[in-house]
Amino acid sequence: MKKFIALFLAALMLLSFAACGDTDTDTSDAASTGESSSAEKAEFKVGAIYINSKNDTAGYTFAHHSGITSAMKQLGLNVDTQLFIVDEVPEDPEQVRAAVDTLVGKGVNIIFGISFGYIDALEAAAKEYPDVIFSHATGYKSNETNFNNYFGRAYQARYLAGIAAGLKSLQTGNNNIGYVAAYGTEYAETASGINGFALGVQAVNPNATVYVKKLNAWADEVNESAFAKELISSYNCGIITQHCDSAQPQIAAQDANIFGCGYNSDMTADAPKAHLTAAIWHWDVYYKTAMEAAMSCGTADKFVSTMGTPAYYGGLKENFVDVSPLSENCAPNTDTAIKAVRELIISGEWDVFSGVKLTITAEGTVTKADAALVDNAGNEIVAAGGASVADGVITGTMNYYVAGVVEA
Repeated sequence: MKKFIALFLAALMLLSFAACGDTDTDTSDAASTGESSSAEKAEFKVGAIYINSKNDTAGYTFAHHSGITSAMKQLGLNVDTQLFIVDEVPEDPEQVRAAVDTLVGKGVNIIFGISFGYIDALEAAAKEYPDVIFSHATGYKSNETNFNNYFGRAYQARYLAGIAAGLKSLQTGNNNIGYVAAYGTEYAETASGINGFALGVQAVNPNATVYVKKLNAWADEVNESAFAKELISSYNCGIITQHCDSAQPQIAAQDANIFGCGYNSDMTADAPKAHLTAAIWHWDVYYKTAMEAAMSCGTADKFVSTMGTPAYYGGLKENFVDVSPLSENCAPNTDTAIKAVRELIISGEWDVFSGVKLTITAEGTVTKADAALVDNAGNEIVAAGGASVADGVITGTMNYYVAGVVEA
């Protein structure tokens, strides 16, 4: 049955799309320019596999769903009739595979899987369904045809959020900051985010300590709240930040009359008296790019080559990551400082994990000086004045915390 579906989809896609490499036999404007015609757009179907509910109002799945629907609207696609979702799918290979089969049965042309643990199931599915495109968030696997991965320089946005937290810590006189993390040094994704945030804090408040409490899960609403409360009560943390899916840590911060920085989406509405800002994603930047490539490439086996890379990795420069609008809870001059650092990063003049340290005053003034990047065991990671840590380390092998980070 799966082979029959794959053959059926292949025939459908050949009928629906003008192949990228077949301009000698199709001389229409759409084929010659690589753009999709209105008819092709009408036939295009998007599939998505979510780890949480599509009805979430904040957090990880909410951010992805908002990105997908926004991208579709920008492209003139009908969200109601051309988007097919299987949500609340745990990181279990059999359940991920069942979700894939459901979406393939709907005739989708591309499937976005948004959770790290979907990686092996999607890799296998890409082989079995070569006429469907598979695009996986936060992973590292790909092939040369119909399977890619996408992520971004979240550490840049984390640094900016760290500036907001650092300035608030100076204002409140509390140097202890809590971090509810999905994982720690086990994954470069979490370690780089923790380190980026801590360096942003320290640029403002060198006496600050970031206490990390690990969930050992990407999403766990009960412990997201409980761990935030423990960081507040046991470590006297005056600010709570997070790398987890829900707004529970921000709500815990508000309940304790302290402050916080969210993640994935703007969480001010969830904790209006506590929230400062959040490191956020503009997922629509990627989703629009991927959908355009999928519609223009013609056949699934040309998707990766049309994208130009098997791994998309955007940052502040591409407007893929940023911080959410600053709330009125922020300390004075937070906006000034963040704008200055954002410009340094976007211009390429400076990046977070280099041997150049930023110093940010309470007035928002930013200065640079050569200084070694050191981990919390005293090891020199980058010499003073040295270039930033390589992307391959940031995305794959960063397995340390910088100085000033303590695991709670």
